Amino acid sequence: MKTIFDSVSYNCSKIVTETYSTSFSLATKMLATSIRADIYNIYGFVRFADEIVDTFHDYNKKELFENFEKAMEDAIANKISLNPILNSFQYTYHKYDIPHHLVESFMKSMRMDLSKKKYNTYEEYQEYIYGSADVVGLMCLCVFVNGDKEKYEDLKESAMALGSAFQKVNFLRDLKADYEVLERTYFPNTNLMELDEVSKKRIVDEIKADFAKGYSGIVKLPDQAKFGVYTAYKYYNKLLQKLQSTPPLEIKNSRIRVPNYQKFGLLAQSYFNYKLQLV
Repeated sequence: MKTIFDSVSYNCSKIVTETYSTSFSLATKMLATSIRADIYNIYGFVRFADEIVDTFHDYNKKELFENFEKAMEDAIANKISLNPILNSFQYTYHKYDIPHHLVESFMKSMRMDLSKKKYNTYEEYQEYIYGSADVVGLMCLCVFVNGDKEKYEDLKESAMALGSAFQKVNFLRDLKADYEVLERTYFPNTNLMELDEVSKKRIVDEIKADFAKGYSGIVKLPDQAKFGVYTAYKYYNKLLQKLQSTPPLEIKNSRIRVPNYQKFGLLAQSYFNYKLQLV
């Protein structure tokens, strides 16, 4: 029975989410059960594409990526795949009528990571962030609004801003690994080897503006999604605060984290604010 295979596929996407990101997994658990699996399905797909370009250094990444992309297109066209991650993704893709151009933009940014090491202009930087983060936020938004096109258009800009904020926080947190392991620098006009407080402040201020725009959309989300997205927002905001208070030299030489006890404290605070309708 295909229902058994589909159930296995969804469980695989859930396992990928829980294994690769404790913070995203925690936030996803705060979503309504009716949409939780679909967010796992989206995350599993984007995580596998990202893993190909970021971690499979001992293999032919270009070939692996091209094979994965073809398998993804076949899954969407045939509405089935023997790759359980792609099988679960195509289900959510069709269920919420996710625009294909969002998937194309995501894969384009992932493809950039195969060879592009430096983003020299703000335009290049924005194009990469749109494809690697903004469109993922938009895919999730399709689920959050349950296919409501009018609601989607109303929240589109804030969803993109929140995706940008999350990605830029990741960039700032992962400066060391991106530069030393992957030889990448994303922030334009910034010498990461000479990162100072002025450069860091410029980046932090940019992220704060994205967060402000993103929050304006969180308060308008349907109840089934609001608490989960707000929890993710609170976590990344806390991470940004820690980065803001960390000297540039330490950011370059270590990976700043939010410890688990603080994550659970943020969860409690988020729940309190949500229940009191402060969001």
